[in-house]
Amino acid sequence: MSELINSNFVTYLIELRRRLLQYLMVLLVVFIGLYFFADKLYQLLAIPLLNQLPYTSHLIATHIAAPFFVPLKFVAFLALFLTVPGLLYHLWAFTAPALYQHERRWLWLLLVASSGLFYLGIAFAFFVVFPLMFKFFVMIAPQGVVVMPDMASYLDFALKLFFAFGIAFQVPVLTVMSIKLGWVTAEQLEQKRPYIIVLAFVLGMLLTPPDVLSQVLLALPMWGLFEIGLVICKHMTKNNK
Repeated sequence: MSELINSNFVTYLIELRRRLLQYLMVLLVVFIGLYFFADKLYQLLAIPLLNQLPYTSHLIATHIAAPFFVPLKFVAFLALFLTVPGLLYHLWAFTAPALYQHERRWLWLLLVASSGLFYLGIAFAFFVVFPLMFKFFVMIAPQGVVVMPDMASYLDFALKLFFAFGIAFQVPVLTVMSIKLGWVTAEQLEQKRPYIIVLAFVLGMLLTPPDVLSQVLLALPMWGLFEIGLVICKHMTKNNK
């Protein structure tokens, strides 16, 4: 019996390694493909900031190797972001044989929704939050101060906010999961709405730069997404009755 268990365990490990190697190969191919456009891709990333800077200002490099390594770092993260759905698919395919049919369907929907919301969060940060935030930062600069951000610092700042908004936009998925797994009910979440709103603003304060604008721009979508998840859960509960 123990030999059979060990054999199955080894088989699962081999299958998991095979799928991870397939994903890493795809990641490498995407990274190499993006590498040839690294400079142009970084220029696109910098557009929200450059559009708000004064005419005489521009991005600068404070380290001699930054013009090479900063776009390379951005391309590496971009390749990772773009291939995350592939990684999630392999994880789903690895676990699917051990699940019931309805569990497979729910897990697949969960992964698709989670990936879509992650990209939606990044898009919201880039197209909505960045222009408003950078305009605010440039406006409040003291008189006589020339705003010339460092290109490496800007990349780190952008990646941090992309990740923060991508994670924050998972709120509907977390809400539906919590109710689906029986941890809470839709009625209990509705009763705790005031606490959840406060939590959204606390997370906005922790995940964004220390300015009120960016905190509010993260907290309000989180609150709205919670309400959307709550509506979905109520609809699911009604259909199950």
